[in-house]
Amino acid sequence: MDESTSLLIVGVLVVILFYVLYRTFRVTRPYEKIVIQRLGQYGGTRGPGIVIVVPLLESATYVDMRERFLEIPHQTAISRDNAPINVDFLVYYRVVDPKLLVLEIDNPMRAPDNIAATTLRAVIGDISLDDVLAKRETINDTLRVKLDDVMERWGLKVTRVEIREIEPPKDAQDTMNRQMTA
Repeated sequence: MDESTSLLIVGVLVVILFYVLYRTFRVTRPYEKIVIQRLGQYGGTRGPGIVIVVPLLESATYVDMRERFLEIPHQTAISRDNAPINVDFLVYYRVVDPKLLVLEIDNPMRAPDNIAATTLRAVIGDISLDDVLAKRETINDTLRVKLDDVMERWGLKVTRVEIREIEPPKDAQDTMNRQMTA
């Protein structure tokens, strides 16, 4: 074996060694956790700090533990008295169990969005138009409790729900404007 071939082999071995070391030692921030899967099974939750992940045997999924918010754009809901109402709101939530978030739901960023929209329609459907306009805090609390019940299975905790805007139907809006000017 000549000198250039041995240098090439040493170079490849050094690159492989650096790659293995890079993939073995992971540094997580104070607000992160790592969910480890070892040979396809749950291997534990680790972090923050330096985490050792065995290459080829373990895979790591980073989970951000900070509170997030989800902006739900205008949703049309039908009140108990059959009035179409446009509502947009914010849902604040955080991860409480990284294991459930990684193992129990396929798309953890999209699922809360969909469940929030359908829950809003169900809550508004049980309330009359006058109550929707007058009892915003009650609706916020009801939404928070119902969303928290569902999202708890995914390792998420709903901390707050804030309705930003409620648009009643055009004819109801015109009637309210006439009453205010009278």
